[in-house]
Amino acid sequence: MLKRALIPVAVALAVSACAVGPDYSRPKVELPEAQAGQAQPTVSADWWKQFDDPVLNQLIEEAVKSNLDLQASAARVEQAAAQAGIARAALLPSLGASGSYQSGRTSALTTAPGTPLVADLRTANLTAAWELDLWGKLRRGNEAARASYQASRYDRDAAQLALSAQVAQTYFQLRAFDAQLDIAKRTLQSREESLQLQTKRFHGGLISELDQRQAEAEAAAARAAVPQIARSLEQTETALGVLLGHSPKQLVAGNLNRGKDINSLASPPDVPANLPASLLERRPDVASSEQQLIAANANIGVARAAYFPSINLTGALGSQSLSLDSLFTSPARTWGFAANLAAPIFNFGATGYGVDAASAGQKQALALYQKSVQSAFKDALDSLAANSAARDIVQAQTTQLTALNRTLKLAGLRYDNGYSSYLDVLDAQRNSFQAELNLVSAKLDRLNTTISVYKALGGGWEAPKPQ
Repeated sequence: MLKRALIPVAVALAVSACAVGPDYSRPKVELPEAQAGQAQPTVSADWWKQFDDPVLNQLIEEAVKSNLDLQASAARVEQAAAQAGIARAALLPSLGASGSYQSGRTSALTTAPGTPLVADLRTANLTAAWELDLWGKLRRGNEAARASYQASRYDRDAAQLALSAQVAQTYFQLRAFDAQLDIAKRTLQSREESLQLQTKRFHGGLISELDQRQAEAEAAAARAAVPQIARSLEQTETALGVLLGHSPKQLVAGNLNRGKDINSLASPPDVPANLPASLLERRPDVASSEQQLIAANANIGVARAAYFPSINLTGALGSQSLSLDSLFTSPARTWGFAANLAAPIFNFGATGYGVDAASAGQKQALALYQKSVQSAFKDALDSLAANSAARDIVQAQTTQLTALNRTLKLAGLRYDNGYSSYLDVLDAQRNSFQAELNLVSAKLDRLNTTISVYKALGGGWEAPKPQ
């Protein structure tokens, strides 16, 4: 009776006891103040649709579904969820069942007369066990496991955001190479036609061999540019195929779909060049880093709880009988109750070292969290500045190309009328060709920096509700 009376007391202690170790509070970080009246930059969760390219939308959808790195990240979430379930189950009593059958013969020399030499023994038991969490070791362990699970979910979200951005940037790089390859082929055709014309003039004695050789050299340079760009294009196709989770057979086959060319892609709206006040709430990587800090903080409590005794309650209810017919009758009933206490006395400082290790882990997690906040603001500042500069560069490159195309036309007229040498025409051709390539690169950079802004601002991410 006394044992039974102690059970409610122990339960009350387990429920009311405070967990050892520090409670978590978010570290203070010196953040920039939001300026009144400034528009806060916002990003849509499906930001890639602002480029108005159905093929891009389809590629990102395919990547999210089939990318192997993202599948591994999702599996880590499942693993962390299972670990959290194990930690949560440790807080509750466990119930088990067992049964046994034993048959044996005893020696006739040691057995009392009239006692059967051969006997069967049958048992059936239900057992219950519960560790009283007086010091909060199990609760801190559950807190750490739950935080680790949340961190894995945020890591998966961060990986998905990074994958979407990488797919979009790789696709835009592919379209840029497509445009540059077209420019190189058109330039090669123009140079080949010019070479044929100059060769006829040379054979007709109208120009010197110098002009003819210069035209030949320019045609060869254009001819070399085509396979160089084509090689880069093929490598980009393969890289995009890997992001999409394509099999080796699909990688060899290639044939990736194309949507709008780089000159026809919709220009996304300008993002205000200021930092949002809620940047820390928008970045899944920062949220993951904080959850890892919460887990490390809880592990200190787990380590400190090792200083205190652990109490385990076990109980058993069953029956034992020599015959199956009487196994579940009242006389065959058995029961047992036990309370076990284990307390550390001397272990050469192992418990203290465990606390020191957990505290050092918390310091590491704190430094990594602060670094993630630092990196988040750096990414946002850099991407906003780069995006603003890229917009100006596109405008300047467009102006330059217009001027160089006009220069090329004038240089041709002057050469045809004998006012300048063929070298002026060649210089104008080279400059115009390079300017066309540079403009494509500038447009690509404009698209990439826009994606970088979306990614730095969290890509429209919102923290999922805790589970």
